[in-house]
Amino acid sequence: MKYLAVATCIALASGATTTSATELVGAVQFDESHAFTKALREFERVAGECSGGSLIFDLHLNSELGLEKDYFENMSQGIAVDYAIVSPSHMSTFSQKAPLMDMPFLFRDLDHWNAVMEQDALAPLAADVLQQADVRLIGYAGGGTRNLIVNKPVTTMEELQGLPMRVMGAPIQTRIFEAIKAAPSVIAYSEVYNAIQTGVIDAAENEAAGIEQMKFYEVGPEISLTRHAITVRPIAFSNATFERLTPEEQACVMEAGKAGGKLGRDLESGQDSEKLSAMEYAGLLKTHEFTERDKLLELAGPVKRSYAEELGATDVLEAIEAVN
Repeated sequence: MKYLAVATCIALASGATTTSATELVGAVQFDESHAFTKALREFERVAGECSGGSLIFDLHLNSELGLEKDYFENMSQGIAVDYAIVSPSHMSTFSQKAPLMDMPFLFRDLDHWNAVMEQDALAPLAADVLQQADVRLIGYAGGGTRNLIVNKPVTTMEELQGLPMRVMGAPIQTRIFEAIKAAPSVIAYSEVYNAIQTGVIDAAENEAAGIEQMKFYEVGPEISLTRHAITVRPIAFSNATFERLTPEEQACVMEAGKAGGKLGRDLESGQDSEKLSAMEYAGLLKTHEFTERDKLLELAGPVKRSYAEELGATDVLEAIEAVN
């Protein structure tokens, strides 16, 4: 974290007063139009106002400081990046429990997902991330509904059988998609477009914002509405940085994290279906209902429970499922 001496010596009869501000460095993979960036801008606004200007911000856009995995590693080490939105799958190197919050079929629907965020049912997972990675999760953005991006229509279990597809790096992603009979493999996000284009895989999975941003519709224009996940995208903050702040600034960071997360959820959950409809209306893609979604839930259930047991997080899974 950089500390920036700002302003000012004012000559007074009683002497001179010096004030300083702390500059925090943020990172995001997207431009100003993306919901993640807007969530981080709201975090900055609230924290800046709350702190009376003692906290100022330098947010780097468009992957200028690398990718989310890089941001999280830097925050864990207390270098280069102080705050960012990071997918839980990129926390798995440090915290085995973190990917549980991004597990497919974890949430029944958007109402259930939002209630889990508001009731802080993910707090035990955040505590594990803090302990294992020295990174605080100060708010929860996300809200995109993830579907399959395919180069051919997939609407039934038979068509899903053996489908070569990309998944994120957390092991639970592979296990879930194997359980529902697809053929998953881990491929870097930046390589997904070319992998579909060259026939290495036939499919990937993402929410509407990612499909739009990465132009996945150009190589996978058939969207299978599996609705297998609703994203949780924590606003992460380096604990090394946090501990250098004053108690008042720490309180402002925590308040601003919740505000930024709430805006991010409102934006992305509201925009998700709109973006998908707009791309379909423009002729960029076609959506197809997956007609056997109940079968997906049935097959995924035992894997979810087994995974939670392995992590010692059965209580967390049960608490999430019990939220109304």
